[in-house]
Amino acid sequence: MTSVDIGVFAHNEAGRIGPMLESLFDQDIFADPAQSPYLHILANGCRDATVAEARAVVTARGMGNVAQIHDLSEGGKSRTWNRFVHDLSRPGAEMLVFMDADIHIPDTHVLRGLVEFVAARPDLAGASSNAVKDITYDPSLARGGLDRLIGAAGGTLNDWKDSICGQLYVLRAGDARSFHMPIGLPVEDGFVRAMVQTRNFTTEGQPETRLDGRDDLFHVYESERGIGALIRHQTRIVIGSAINTVIYNRIRNEAPEERSRDLARSAQDPDWLSSLLRQKLPRRPYGYVPVHFLVKRLQFWAKSPDKLKPKRLLVAIAGFGFDAIVYIRAQYAMWRGVGAGYW
Repeated sequence: MTSVDIGVFAHNEAGRIGPMLESLFDQDIFADPAQSPYLHILANGCRDATVAEARAVVTARGMGNVAQIHDLSEGGKSRTWNRFVHDLSRPGAEMLVFMDADIHIPDTHVLRGLVEFVAARPDLAGASSNAVKDITYDPSLARGGLDRLIGAAGGTLNDWKDSICGQLYVLRAGDARSFHMPIGLPVEDGFVRAMVQTRNFTTEGQPETRLDGRDDLFHVYESERGIGALIRHQTRIVIGSAINTVIYNRIRNEAPEERSRDLARSAQDPDWLSSLLRQKLPRRPYGYVPVHFLVKRLQFWAKSPDKLKPKRLLVAIAGFGFDAIVYIRAQYAMWRGVGAGYW
């Protein structure tokens, strides 16, 4: 029997947490005798009816014996991640599942499938669910040409199977508990990936084979709509990645025995991250955000065999223009001092 603790991260999700939990309780992991699941609803910093709505569903479905609602006064996903992993999850849990409260899981076998996938692969520390946009899963939701373009532009410049999708993923509990996350990280999934793939930066340079995924294990999320929303979303991603770069450099320069202690302090001290950023940024010659985040798409395009085809070239030019706007916005936001805890 595999002991599995599931953490649902919810911040002001009234109106969405109820339907999400109704769907979640239909997951067959709760009826599988080979699994021992326990659900933690991590309501953090909520100022709406999230807790009351969650409590009503848990009661109505009679799931109080396998679910607990944590009404946490302080918000922030990285802070809540630390609470779930190190304080709230059962000490005997072998697998930890991390999921957002605003996603939809159409198939009932997904959570069980993720847990079994990792359990059957001793080489894996974890696996992510395949994130599918709602307008891709259901094309009828597309409201115009821009929505169809957003839906068609699936994937990123990275392979999702060796990444962490913060919306839904599973980790072996031992790997998750081997590190802490700094309070105030704008984007936590890239940080988790780096720590897992490098065993907390002790195996850098070695093949990264500790994460994987299966195409049939997927969830649906609400896609960003409109250019403004896309720019804001990508700005947050770039800021998070730039901040992670600063943290990684600090970790690499520390003695191995000091790394875990330093990150444990970062999970307790809300000023740890902002203080580090003030010390290390801006940095010559790029300022706050490395140039890599501006030219990454162009570098990817330059390696493409069909890069001179008109359509490919046009997409690359438009993409670079989008990246330039995001890059400037990210530089400005961090210059204003709103990098840590951004959104």
